[in-house]
Amino acid sequence: MSLVTGSGDPHTRPGVKLTYDDFVLFPDDGQRHELIDGEHYVTPSPNLKHQAISRNILTSIGFYLRNHPVGRIYAAPLDVVFSHFDVVEPDLLFVAETRREVLTAANVQGAPDLVVEIGSPSTRRRDEKLKHRLYERFGVSEYWVVDPDIDVIAVYRLMDGEYLRAQELSFDRGDVITTPLLPGLEIPLAVVFAD
Repeated sequence: MSLVTGSGDPHTRPGVKLTYDDFVLFPDDGQRHELIDGEHYVTPSPNLKHQAISRNILTSIGFYLRNHPVGRIYAAPLDVVFSHFDVVEPDLLFVAETRREVLTAANVQGAPDLVVEIGSPSTRRRDEKLKHRLYERFGVSEYWVVDPDIDVIAVYRLMDGEYLRAQELSFDRGDVITTPLLPGLEIPLAVVFAD
């Protein structure tokens, strides 16, 4: 297996694109491995605040889905296979019941309806640029970028094939996140960013 990584791996060979066949051979080492346009990215385990935010959003949406069974929510690690060269593990993803065919026993084959990425200094550029373009290109309807350093969530919605920044929500303003994908769901940012 040839290695091309976005993390300064000494085995980097410029111009060689990795595929899903290479991806399944990556070690199960507790780190997040992803392919974006055939380039290997490795992210260390998340910190406690990241995990709390993920838990809070997962719990809120999960409770909503128990009462409104319109789809399924999943947390990392779960592979989303967009193409042979694009395999990512979003922090959280939602797939509507009407699009359940993208769910397989092993992974998600295609675009989830909603993806949530919780940023960190090591992933900020990737989340805001590379993954933004990737999710837009493959038709993820809604993308939430959570910034735990300033307690803000940027919400992007796909309109005519392009992401528009629909909202920028802030804990300091007491904002509440909603989505047309889950009618009636309201998650106060005070809940999202609670310890």
